[in-house]
Amino acid sequence: MAELFEHSCKQNQYKNFLGTRKLISREIEVTEDGRSFEKLHLGDYEWLTYGRAFEAVCNFASGLAQLGHKKEERVAIFADTREEWFIALQGCFRRNVTVVTIYASLGEEALCHSLNETEVTTVICGHKELKKIIEISGQLDTVRRVIYVERLGSGKPVDADLPLSADIAVIMYTSGSTGLPKGVMMTHANVLATVSAVMTIVPDLGSKDVYMAYLPMAHILELAAENVIAAVGSAIGYGSPLTLTDTSSKIKKGTKGDATVLLPTLMTAVPAILDRVRDGVLKKVNAKGGLSKKLFDLAYARRLSAVNGSWFGAWGLEKSLWNFLVFRKVRAILGGRIRFVLSGGAPLSGDTQRFINICLGAAIGQGYGLTETSAGSTFSEVDDTSVGRVGAPLPCSFIKLIDWPEGGYLTSDSPMPRGEIVVGGPNVTVGYFKNEEKTKELYKVDERGMRWFYTGDIGQFHSDGCLEIIDRKKDIVKLQHGEYVSLGKVEANLLVSPYIDNIMLHANPFHSYCVALVVAAQHTVEDWAEKQRIPFTDFDDLCEKAETKKEVLASIQKEAKRSRLEKFEIPVKIKLLSEPWTPESGLVTAAFKIKRDIIRKAFSEELSNLYAS
Repeated sequence: MAELFEHSCKQNQYKNFLGTRKLISREIEVTEDGRSFEKLHLGDYEWLTYGRAFEAVCNFASGLAQLGHKKEERVAIFADTREEWFIALQGCFRRNVTVVTIYASLGEEALCHSLNETEVTTVICGHKELKKIIEISGQLDTVRRVIYVERLGSGKPVDADLPLSADIAVIMYTSGSTGLPKGVMMTHANVLATVSAVMTIVPDLGSKDVYMAYLPMAHILELAAENVIAAVGSAIGYGSPLTLTDTSSKIKKGTKGDATVLLPTLMTAVPAILDRVRDGVLKKVNAKGGLSKKLFDLAYARRLSAVNGSWFGAWGLEKSLWNFLVFRKVRAILGGRIRFVLSGGAPLSGDTQRFINICLGAAIGQGYGLTETSAGSTFSEVDDTSVGRVGAPLPCSFIKLIDWPEGGYLTSDSPMPRGEIVVGGPNVTVGYFKNEEKTKELYKVDERGMRWFYTGDIGQFHSDGCLEIIDRKKDIVKLQHGEYVSLGKVEANLLVSPYIDNIMLHANPFHSYCVALVVAAQHTVEDWAEKQRIPFTDFDDLCEKAETKKEVLASIQKEAKRSRLEKFEIPVKIKLLSEPWTPESGLVTAAFKIKRDIIRKAFSEELSNLYAS
């Protein structure tokens, strides 16, 4: 990885590489009900060229050595995504220092566990993370240095000590949807395998591209994506989910969001963020109503017909007309130049995939991978317009399905072979740090010496070699009368309801039906209540009303029918929740996957009441 970066910096020395927005002002806005929110006024992007970034990386590497950090000791990066994160990562690589990545949203227990287990001696962190480190400093066994802003190194350069491909580049702690996070050991060869494979898949990647970076770099999807961008000489502009668009919650009214200023051509996204983009646009369209809504609906229907393969849909001149009249305004939300979106981390609904294709006019590549496979496994072709699939194996991956008889999935199934997905190849990581038992359980080496990872995901192969994820072993529950319910599959289908911000289906083996915890979509539910003239004091009050539960449950049943769910899969009772589930609350991971066990514990009383009533 260090050699690849140096090579790219020399080739692209004078091109823009890392961009960060200048902070003009920071204000606190207080709402009528007394709640306060931070609002930022951000200026233009200020850029580091590849040449200057390489200088900064070399200085950081030298500074690390001068501080007394030895190469066999580990560094942890505990910060939000920003240019310093990338510089620190590459600086560590130049000294062959293994980097431990930790989510900025991690709770105290998981943070202590990650730092102590890996015996980290140096922590690199941002301002808010520094406070967390100070709070837990008494529980840390090995941390001796905290780097907040690094200025050492430029005066006394130290020679590089470049790693070999078999050296451990990163110990990446998974976001831990169950229990304490596990540290996945990745070699330089593992990450390079994915980076080089993705470079062959995304069309025309090059120095003209601008990448919008806002997902956590502690997530393998973002770490791999930024290293792909660095390898091809493109520019990376940093932002955050809360400042991404002009209407994002932290952007001061009347000022511009990150995408509007950066005008990116490429971005990665997790489905939860793309769902929010879609819901935000539809909310605006419905609020306007009248002619503009009719025009949008007509344009969307005409383009949908074309994307689905009909010759009678909107093509050519008509397509250009709709783009100019209707979709140009939608595209402006993300700067108007997006040409490719990489979606990963969770399954993307067909509705949202089509929405991005049509309204943003961008190709969307769905990828499937795990931290344990260095993000790489499969990737859909740019011209594949089918929905719900994750593409064919990447050039670095081999994929096989194995029988799972207990769940009823067999490779002999017709019309498609089905089974547990097992991934092999140079992108498959070394194993879990200090967890030999789990490593032996999930990683296997075959007689040819190839390393395989047993994912626990259930897939089926289409006749054209594309994979579709259909289930997860952990998410299957057997009901009282013997029916199997796949929680994740049902949730993905019901999330399409405009009333739902998030949902967790719960199946108790001692009952014959399911129930669900539903995080209500505030704007949609409040709009419905106002139209129905239902009085309410606040959103909590509205979520408790019987009429609201009835409306949301009707919407769930409608989506369930549309998705052809079985009767026993549909929740019979729901508990409406007013507070969103965020990574900060600890109820979802940084990739917005729900933490089932933690949610069950946090809402055990509510779940018991749903079955008791």
